[in-house]
Amino acid sequence: MSSISSRHLEFGNEGSGATDLRFWLALARAPECGSRRFIALLAKPGAPESLFSASRAALEASGASAALIDHLQAPDWGRVELDLAWLAAPGRHCITFRQQQYPALLKEIAMPPPVLFVLGDPEVLSVRQIAIVGSRNPSPTGEKIAFEMAAQLAGAGFAVTSGLALGIDSASHRGALSAAGRTVAVLGTGLDQVYPRSSRALTEEIAATGAVVSEFPLGTPPRAAHFPRRNRIISGVSLGTLVVEAALRSGSLITARLAAEQGREVFAVPGSIHNPLARGCHALIQQGAKLVESVTDVLEELGGCGAAPPSPPQQAAPECDLDDASS
Repeated sequence: MSSISSRHLEFGNEGSGATDLRFWLALARAPECGSRRFIALLAKPGAPESLFSASRAALEASGASAALIDHLQAPDWGRVELDLAWLAAPGRHCITFRQQQYPALLKEIAMPPPVLFVLGDPEVLSVRQIAIVGSRNPSPTGEKIAFEMAAQLAGAGFAVTSGLALGIDSASHRGALSAAGRTVAVLGTGLDQVYPRSSRALTEEIAATGAVVSEFPLGTPPRAAHFPRRNRIISGVSLGTLVVEAALRSGSLITARLAAEQGREVFAVPGSIHNPLARGCHALIQQGAKLVESVTDVLEELGGCGAAPPSPPQQAAPECDLDDASS
């Protein structure tokens, strides 16, 4: 084992012993291995390490595809070593499904991501969070509402979670930061990518006191299918999801639907009947989402305050090795 690999050991459930993180990283890069298949494979004795020495017949019997079996029998260990080298820098983490640091709320959802890559403070993922999502092209009023509500929720001790998109997402992250609060950005790319490119500085600011999170391995570019997947994490780590301006057909409504399916609260800010971006929120309210006119409406539903507001950061933001992604 290389000197890099030997420093990256993590412990699974009690009695499972030390597991080399290399096998988790290799499995995270496996083709045709979504969350459901990954979790099923982890149930095998000695997994994930044992999967890489299993016979082809045994893997076929488990239902693994030919592409997955090919990967397990000849993984790209060079790529894994690059992942480990990236993780060796300060402020970079990989949390597996079996670790105590893994967010308890996220583990409750139907298809939890088996591996989370984190830039920043992974402990933020276990504090009380509220997701704020909405249009990428909001009205000035909607953007102001998201900013102010995020600041007030952060001031009440909640971490504000969103998806780093332009518009409501970015306003929510900035609002939490303006109140010296914590915020979590969940990406649909690898953590060495920034999408959109204009969010590079915001990403670094979030990582300084909060966390930037992805289930996707390093080098994963922005793809349309990745963003609905990341939405289940946004809602999954949060006690509730607040929608501020959303069209009837939008990713924000996907996040709200996922929150409801996960048994979490759904909140929506109403707007003018003449504003197309209010229609999604009105539809949610008609379906049972709580109408929100002020942060008090959210706090009453969730039982008051979250964690204690954070102390000022004691160290500078970690350096980020972030490549551009096309916008």
